[in-house]
Amino acid sequence: MNLAPSTLAVLAPVPGRVMPMTDVPDPVFAGSVVGPGAALDPRRLRQQVVAPIAGRIGKLHPHAFVVVTPDGRGVLVHLGIDTVELKGAGFTLLAVEGDEVEAGSPIIDWDPAVIEAGGRSPVCPVVALGASADDIRVVAYGGDLAVGAALFTWS
Repeated sequence: MNLAPSTLAVLAPVPGRVMPMTDVPDPVFAGSVVGPGAALDPRRLRQQVVAPIAGRIGKLHPHAFVVVTPDGRGVLVHLGIDTVELKGAGFTLLAVEGDEVEAGSPIIDWDPAVIEAGGRSPVCPVVALGASADDIRVVAYGGDLAVGAALFTWS
């Protein structure tokens, strides 16, 4: 009997250029302290941020959220750096904590250009919580992804 977890495809929650975590302008994310993953430098347009995986919204803040699969794997999406300081300004919640969502379900509406104009980085880390770096396979760094395209796999 195979007890290994299945491979989880983690989708791009926003459209943008794929970056390694080491390039995120925040030492906690750049050092993978929260966990491994990849980041997206989002397109500068008003957009809906979508769930990167199917599951339950375990945490939801205007600037960040976590979706947890039925088998307990969680993916954190953080919209910009130091955006918690905005206290929700510039973000509109489209879901509620506890909601069951499909990959691609809208979660938050935001405008990265507004975040950047306010002096903050709009870069979005996407983190596999509790994973090891060896569990993650990023599709390709430097390329542009559409929202909902495969960002990385988690084995």
